[in-house]
Amino acid sequence: MKILIIEDELKTGNYLKQGLTEAGFNADLARNGPDGLHLALTAEEPYRLIILDVMLPGIDGWEVLSTLRLAGNQVPVIFLTANSQVDDRVKGLELGADDYLIKPFAFSELLARVRTSLRHANNANEATFLRVGDLELDLLRRRVFRQGKRIELTEKEFSLLVLFMQRQGEVLSSSLIASQVWDMNFDSDTNVIAVAIRRLRSKVDDPYSSKLIHTLRGMGYFLEAPERASE
Repeated sequence: MKILIIEDELKTGNYLKQGLTEAGFNADLARNGPDGLHLALTAEEPYRLIILDVMLPGIDGWEVLSTLRLAGNQVPVIFLTANSQVDDRVKGLELGADDYLIKPFAFSELLARVRTSLRHANNANEATFLRVGDLELDLLRRRVFRQGKRIELTEKEFSLLVLFMQRQGEVLSSSLIASQVWDMNFDSDTNVIAVAIRRLRSKVDDPYSSKLIHTLRGMGYFLEAPERASE
């Protein structure tokens, strides 16, 4: 799970990165506002949380957060700053921060707040972020990842995968798939469904040892993580 730290103070930044890495997160570190904003907006695999200082070189944390929110990026943000005034805390929360922690801080408290923010974000995004095994799909950004690697899909392939993931484990007939994805009645003389699923498999399954898309002969297709599909 990727976390972005935007912190210009050398020792604090390294301390945060090491601590979060040891806690099991994949942490990136930016040491100024422009670099942090660029990473947050352009990372191929979206960050799940940002830890943000206020006083930064280039542009400050207020502007970083404002720009993110104006761009429609709703990644959870925790301000970690020496700015301890009530007005600063209120400003940070009103700009769209999820939490505000004042330096000096205990890493154990920061870690607890990180995990709480991630839980809240996961609950809020439950309907827009789908996961089956190591396959992840972001409905809002229309991105698909497997084992952290982005998979490029056509519009129909994406819609087909959404259907499979939303109804994981359920056997879907060709007629149901045709009506849901192609908005048409299934013609038994056409192989459009089989071809589409073969192409989807070539991207989602073929490069990986574990397979997610399965065929139940004479009945249809289903998507399920290997440990469940083999039960």
